[in-house]
Amino acid sequence: MSDHAAAELPANLVVFERGWLSSNNILFIGADETALVDTGYATHADQTLALVESSLGTRPLNRVLNTHLHSDHCGGNAALQQRYPAIRTDIPPGEAALVEQWDERRLSFLATGQACPRFRFTGLLQPGTECVLGDRSWQVHSAPGHDPHSVILFDPISRTLISADALWENGFGVAFPELAGEPSFGDVAATLDRIERLAPLRVIPGHGRVFDKVGTALATARRRLDSLRRDPAKHARHAIKVLMKFKLLEVQSISLEDWKAWLWTTPYFGAIRARFFADVALEQLAGDVLGELVAAGAVEMDSSGIHNI
Repeated sequence: MSDHAAAELPANLVVFERGWLSSNNILFIGADETALVDTGYATHADQTLALVESSLGTRPLNRVLNTHLHSDHCGGNAALQQRYPAIRTDIPPGEAALVEQWDERRLSFLATGQACPRFRFTGLLQPGTECVLGDRSWQVHSAPGHDPHSVILFDPISRTLISADALWENGFGVAFPELAGEPSFGDVAATLDRIERLAPLRVIPGHGRVFDKVGTALATARRRLDSLRRDPAKHARHAIKVLMKFKLLEVQSISLEDWKAWLWTTPYFGAIRARFFADVALEQLAGDVLGELVAAGAVEMDSSGIHNI
């Protein structure tokens, strides 16, 4: 993170900047309660536990909050609940019933070909309310677009924003509802407008470093949004790349046989092809996109399979 942005963060807040497979984690150490916002991906759960324990020492973690329920933001919930049995877990209200039923298909885990161990929740992060984190009141705001149920958290005293995947230093997360035919580019724009009205001085994003050039980030995000609105197929192709790279970040290396099996059993690929690339066979589309990742230096292929770089 930039030195200036780090220096201005509240003193009782610790940011664990993670690799792109896992979301960043934000640990609050209050006088009476400790809390963690977002918990990373399932395969990094041991690292998440180690990071929390290294900061808390003998203190327990009292609370988990998820900005949204994508696997890279809530994949560590189950491990933390096992380690701290009395922990409370707050999630946005939109998918509470799906978590109770553990409907992995409608929770996106099966659709994206990703893993998330089952977890429970005890409370809801209702937009328009406040929650106490690290002895301060943080506002809860809805932030649809990347995910229709996502929330962001804002501290009006320090003017610090936890933006999840609504705003990164160089863009924002894939607008997943668009891929299923549910218009959400307008929601992305409205969320960017909401962030601008909050006027944060620094942002803790879901991925990447803490930054304080918020106006520049908003301008970058709006240019990207305009480009994707003009060419929705570009956004769909980018989403395929994101899902492929995420899988390779998870497994690092995979045989061609297992790669093809994963492609054919991950519903999002078939849905994206049918909606945006109906005249191209899935195998050809996937091969073309994989070739672009290889050309970009993000992936390697050889006789043993496909490898993350």
